[in-house]
Amino acid sequence: MKKLNIALILSILLFPISVFAYSNSVILGGENVGIHIEMPGVMVIGFYKVNGSNSKSNPAIEVGDIITEVNGSKITKIDELTTEIERKIQNDQITLTVDRNGETIKTTLSLSKVDGIYKTGLYVKDSITGLGTISYIDPETKVYGALGHEILESTSGKLVEVKTGSIFESTVTSIRKSSNGTAGEKNADFNFNHIFGNIETNTNHGIFGIYEEDITGETIEVATKDEVKVGNASIYTVLCGKEKTEYEIEITNIQEYNDVKNITFEITDKDLINQTGGIVQGMSGSPIVQNGKIIGAVTHVIIDNPLTGYGIFITTMLENGDKIL
Repeated sequence: MKKLNIALILSILLFPISVFAYSNSVILGGENVGIHIEMPGVMVIGFYKVNGSNSKSNPAIEVGDIITEVNGSKITKIDELTTEIERKIQNDQITLTVDRNGETIKTTLSLSKVDGIYKTGLYVKDSITGLGTISYIDPETKVYGALGHEILESTSGKLVEVKTGSIFESTVTSIRKSSNGTAGEKNADFNFNHIFGNIETNTNHGIFGIYEEDITGETIEVATKDEVKVGNASIYTVLCGKEKTEYEIEITNIQEYNDVKNITFEITDKDLINQTGGIVQGMSGSPIVQNGKIIGAVTHVIIDNPLTGYGIFITTMLENGDKIL
């Protein structure tokens, strides 16, 4: 009898269990938000010549490297980088510690003094600001998901790591329309003082964090992957001010085993086409609804035909949002 109990306990402990905390119903997104991320260091995004010499000649420094220390002192911002260079430069050189895809590398950088100011030859960035759309808010956990894809630094193409971040109020002021070969974009004013929530992680399935405002709005049931069908559906997004509006689309293909491009769709709503020319930047994260359930979120536009785009399954976003708890 004791042996049987031990075997039973072991089988329970070793059995793989997948339990997700997200709810069967969520608050439907569609609202535009400003996005701001502070990086855990200073990212190298390019090089410039100083006295005819280019720091790119240093093979130990690459675009996308995150500078985390100067001569042993930790830094996270550009002004800290500048201060430490001025304080600790020795023989016109500094020692940099950089993070490259999780690997720590130390290298020496030679500087040149121009008009009394030391020049590194490096273009750098310590934060990024943009515009996107909330896909959902889980009313049980207050976890939200937005964008449906990762945020990349535009020059380097590198994933932006999050030290701290926030989503905040934005107001759409105008639309630059898409055309074949060119993606348009939403233009917006930001209210940095009205913060809706934090950003805890930036992944290839979206950005996720905790929504800190009071949650309002009706819940909508979450559809499973096998409920998503070819046919009529709709997206919710903002094209003017803060007004969220429903627009018609047609789902043309479903790719269950693609990582993020699960749903292929075409915009059919004439009002949306007239205003935007198709899918535009800033629309990423707009929730997709079919048969009264949320099924996914807009992620990508097909540049050669901006009436056509891709979406990610909402369950994939919810599973990834659940990981921050």
